[in-house]
Amino acid sequence: MDSDNKTTPQSSSVGSLLSTVMQELSSLVRNEAELAKTEMSEKTHQAMAAIAAIAIAGAVLFGGFLALLAAAIFLLNEVLPPDTTPWLSAIIVGGVATLIGFIMLTAGLKKIQAQNMMPTRTINSLQTDKAFAKKHQRNVKEELK
Repeated sequence: MDSDNKTTPQSSSVGSLLSTVMQELSSLVRNEAELAKTEMSEKTHQAMAAIAAIAIAGAVLFGGFLALLAAAIFLLNEVLPPDTTPWLSAIIVGGVATLIGFIMLTAGLKKIQAQNMMPTRTINSLQTDKAFAKKHQRNVKEELK
């Protein structure tokens, strides 16, 4: 009878312990999912703001750039020998502009990498939670022995 009294409180404490652990794990998973959702929303907002700024700046720069290209074509046409045709100036200026544009595009694409969009805080938090859960699991197994 004395052994029955010891078993019942211990089993009820183990049951409540497991219930508490399950509730905490459930809460932890919900919180981590909410953190990931919030962080991804934040990263998306930052990317959209950057893209909008680039698009507006690009539209303004495009008009000025076209005017400068036209001026460069006229200037080069004056510098080239008179027996050459005007389209040669346009090809030379267009080729140089295309090369510069390609270099700028490559540099911009390097700045937008998938790694920058990773939810690093959430990943770090999940790794910490995993380590904590493993440690907690070992402690519970030791207590049950």
